[in-house]
Amino acid sequence: MAVSKVITKKMIDEGKGGSIVNVSSLASTSPTMATGLFAYCASKAAADMITRCMAVEMAEYNIRVNSVNPTIVSDDFRKEFWIGSDADKEQAEKLASLTPLKCFAKMEDVIPAIIFLLSDRAAMITGQALKIDGGYSAR
Repeated sequence: MAVSKVITKKMIDEGKGGSIVNVSSLASTSPTMATGLFAYCASKAAADMITRCMAVEMAEYNIRVNSVNPTIVSDDFRKEFWIGSDADKEQAEKLASLTPLKCFAKMEDVIPAIIFLLSDRAAMITGQALKIDGGYSAR
């Protein structure tokens, strides 16, 4: 939020408008993806509300604010996390099986969504949380 305050002040001062994309998580609305993550889920829900509030407050300055809300993103950090034991691997497979596409997201799935929301092609999109979840939330 501190970064967004600095950026929006600069955007307002320049008078050109712009776009901000916050990175949230599917966990902001789906607490059943994993256990023991209540603080993470709550913080991501707060990030979504900050996104919506900022979208309303910044609209008069032609500043759009959205978020992307991916499911678990398969990257090097998470690969190490899930390889810890057979139980961890089993939990990862179980979570992936809950997604209709039967896999986790990759950075290559998230980055184009961020670029789109930052672009002029998304000129009428503000205050939204774009779920990148392989169909999980459609169930």
